[in-house]
Amino acid sequence: MLAEPLLERYRDLLARGAEAFPITLGEGGTPLIHARRLGAELGLERLYLKFEGTNPTGSFKDRGMVLAVNRAVTAGARAVICASTGNTSASAAAYAAAAGLPCHVLLPAGKVARGKLAQALVAGARLVIIDGNFDTALDAVRRLGEEGSAAVVNSINPDRIAGQETAAFEIVDALGEAPESVALPVGNAGNITAHWQGFSRYARAGRASRRPRMLGFQAAGAAPIVRGAPVEAPETVATAIRIGNPASWRLAEAARDESGGLIEAVEDEEILAAQRDIVRLEGIFCEPASAASVAGVRRLARAGRIHRSESVVCVLTGHGLKDPDAVQAEEGTLNPIPARLDAIRDAIGAW
Repeated sequence: MLAEPLLERYRDLLARGAEAFPITLGEGGTPLIHARRLGAELGLERLYLKFEGTNPTGSFKDRGMVLAVNRAVTAGARAVICASTGNTSASAAAYAAAAGLPCHVLLPAGKVARGKLAQALVAGARLVIIDGNFDTALDAVRRLGEEGSAAVVNSINPDRIAGQETAAFEIVDALGEAPESVALPVGNAGNITAHWQGFSRYARAGRASRRPRMLGFQAAGAAPIVRGAPVEAPETVATAIRIGNPASWRLAEAARDESGGLIEAVEDEEILAAQRDIVRLEGIFCEPASAASVAGVRRLARAGRIHRSESVVCVLTGHGLKDPDAVQAEEGTLNPIPARLDAIRDAIGAW
């Protein structure tokens, strides 16, 4: 028996009357994993990982994209358009293909991970590489969207944020209650906004008796909210959050303040260490940007700012295969050996 589609599962919270949602790729329903080994290393007894990498295109973007594209079709859009550092382009291209719509993507030159670029290309998206960063691309998309023929499917589209609220719904459904804290990477800041709105909506509906503290983490080289000013040339190994002027900046600050949470920065070295530890201890391969949530929680736990018994969910926003370049250097340590058992035993070492 097929699982109920995501938008149908939460129709009572998301739908406008009897609107139809014919387009779905099987998004949502991602696992919430009790990270016992990683939690023990961080000194946390109730650490959970919400792994969004199992969505159809490998990232959380599919939750909002399915709603945005369904409504674009209903509204008679002739195409969809977005600016992207990668994950949005992959998701938009896939859902546009399912809807039979052209997809146009503006990408910052040299700033998109290969795995994400390949997804958009193979799904038939029309890519335009611009001489500028993500913020420049988004500004152009806003202006093109105002012309009316193409639906903008970036997180400035409220349907994107509404669809992404479903991750918060699923966390409560899995735990039976909202956790005490939820940690997320912060790039364009739509996801921390969506999670907070989702937890708030569930609380208003009587499906949760509390709302969590929202913990947002930017990369130190792309931390405009932390600095309090846009970053002209953001730089970080975490390509998905390499954004210098987030579209949902004020909403993210509201989520932080209303929840009694925080938005802080973590260094690239902390992000990469967290990425390695997540897969080494839990077997989950996430992209570097995703690991910012765990890197930030580790820093807070070491400083005694999270109690060991606190329930903490770290959202891992995308699959590691989306952005493999960060770990590719490991291949350089692999050298061929003779295909003899003695040589193989020596290479294996002790069992």
